[in-house]
Amino acid sequence: MSARVITRRCFLRGLAASAAAAPYVITSSALGGSGKVPASERIVLGFIGTGLRGNQIMPGFLGGGAECQAVCDVWENRREAARQRVGGGCTAYRDFRDLLARADVDAVVIATPEYWHAVIAVAACQAGKDVYCEKALSITVAEGRATCRAVDRRRAVFQHGTQQRSDGRFRLACELVRNGRIGRLHTIRASVPVSSATAHRQPLPVPKELDYDLWLGPSPWIPHRGQAGIGHPGWCFRSDYSPGFILTWGVHHLDIAQWGHGSELTGPVEFEGRGVFPRDGFDDAVLTWHVECVYSDGVRLVFTSEDEQPNGVRFEGDEGWIFVSRGTIQAQPDSLLKSPLAPGDLRLYRSDDHAGNFLDCVRSRRPTVAPVEVAHRSTTIGLVSAIAVLLRRKLRWDPAREEFPGDQEANRMLARALREPWRT
Repeated sequence: MSARVITRRCFLRGLAASAAAAPYVITSSALGGSGKVPASERIVLGFIGTGLRGNQIMPGFLGGGAECQAVCDVWENRREAARQRVGGGCTAYRDFRDLLARADVDAVVIATPEYWHAVIAVAACQAGKDVYCEKALSITVAEGRATCRAVDRRRAVFQHGTQQRSDGRFRLACELVRNGRIGRLHTIRASVPVSSATAHRQPLPVPKELDYDLWLGPSPWIPHRGQAGIGHPGWCFRSDYSPGFILTWGVHHLDIAQWGHGSELTGPVEFEGRGVFPRDGFDDAVLTWHVECVYSDGVRLVFTSEDEQPNGVRFEGDEGWIFVSRGTIQAQPDSLLKSPLAPGDLRLYRSDDHAGNFLDCVRSRRPTVAPVEVAHRSTTIGLVSAIAVLLRRKLRWDPAREEFPGDQEANRMLARALREPWRT
């Protein structure tokens, strides 16, 4: 777009500037009275994707000076349920492009299936919106980089849905590692749940509530086989839509591995993996896997499914180890967790409310705890791991150029063809 979209905040500032020209009345609530956020600081949100994940995260964004004026879903019943849940003047849309055309929407929350994330995030930035996007950022490295360019070009505020960055246990583990409390870090182990698969699925009538062509979007056209359903095993384990839990779940712990290692803006330089795939059926994502990655400093990242090692991230050094997962943090020696950080020690970005951090940054224009470049780098490790498992051979990776040097076969797997008319 050639002109920046006028947001609600800009519009309200324009009203304030016209005060001398015409008298008007401002209510106490507009000024922030009775504990309310002033109108000039309120954020108008649009929610794109109101299925399982969208409904889970929606409450965290509402209140605290944010209001939802638009919801969007290709399922009529889901978008209508979301509209009624929000109430007020909320409008429901079938096509996200109609939502993005609204000048009063300041920011969007994207909670669609993964194969849509990059396309919608790029379009949202082009429409002048700030973006909260659920994980993983993309299903190809090329689309992730396109999202980074769009965010940077439009100077959008971006938050990735890797909520563990707003969990104090994960932050503490990473701070202890980066301050040398386990000595020299030599190995990181990350493990997440295994994927699953379903048998052959017969073509099914398209439900009347569903715009199936819009649901497919940039992915290849195939007959409807129930993949548009919520959760698992809907779309998550077919490569047209996602590489499976090696990415969907994996990005959470890979993000923490990067944070603790201090490599959030780069990545490993070598990958080698193996895995077990479904023999037949609709789903084709890797079920279980073992991937070994090496960073340029020699630190090893061992990334596996949960059948090999506990779900979580374990940092191993020559003087101890720290294991962290959702709800638990352990260390050896135990005293590691009881020794406070010194005044001069490195402190990581503190966020205790992931949605709240995004809203605060929309107001302040500061970076979020999970900005787009960090999101892309964490997502890339999952994507390159999936490629290594498919090819079953050692791969060299150049994180600066984002390519496999001299390996045409692997490089062809860094992008996908998008169905018309979709672009990133």
